[in-house]
Amino acid sequence: MTAGADGQVVVVDAGGVSLEGTLAVPAGASGLVVFAHGSGSSRHSPRNLEVAAQLRGAGLGTLLFDLLTPDEDAVDRRTRQLRFDIDLLARRVVGAVDWAASEPETARLRVGGFGASTGAAGALVAAAERPELVHAVVSRGGRPDLAGPHLARVQAPTLLIVGGADDVVLDLNREAMAQMTGTGVALEVIPGATHLFEEPGAMDQVAALTASFFVRHL
Repeated sequence: MTAGADGQVVVVDAGGVSLEGTLAVPAGASGLVVFAHGSGSSRHSPRNLEVAAQLRGAGLGTLLFDLLTPDEDAVDRRTRQLRFDIDLLARRVVGAVDWAASEPETARLRVGGFGASTGAAGALVAAAERPELVHAVVSRGGRPDLAGPHLARVQAPTLLIVGGADDVVLDLNREAMAQMTGTGVALEVIPGATHLFEEPGAMDQVAALTASFFVRHL
């Protein structure tokens, strides 16, 4: 591991694929939030970094990692296909959760999943596949509908955060909620916010809601 501005740079073994990540665990942390970034993004997403900083300020650990290898990312930037391969993304998130459960520094921590855009579907599938490990999920402007039949198997408490002006995604989140019968699921709408929460104060609200939810459940 090497130290970076936001934590240690680590190599996550996700099902036999090596993926770069950034791990930060504050002293006394009881939980770890694994981030699954959105379409065409990376672990360096400024919006996720903002949320991660607030989580660490609340005493939670964070793991941000790249869902694709450098070669896969190069292909995806040309074709835009892998970012919508939910089975692939979900396998990577599951792999990261398993990795965290096996690492001495993180094995004792209760894990939550934070997903944005298509990454939210990957986080929810991981929660369905690893109910004993994933204890809470937050989706930011996510596409939980892409998790399909896995939604009914999610047992972890789930918070869906959507911009009030993100009409299509808001409708898709409401449809996904109706399928999530196995968990306590809540929807928080940020008034006036669009898909990327670029409006003044919008990401502050997202970060505060996310930190409160994970502190409560992790």
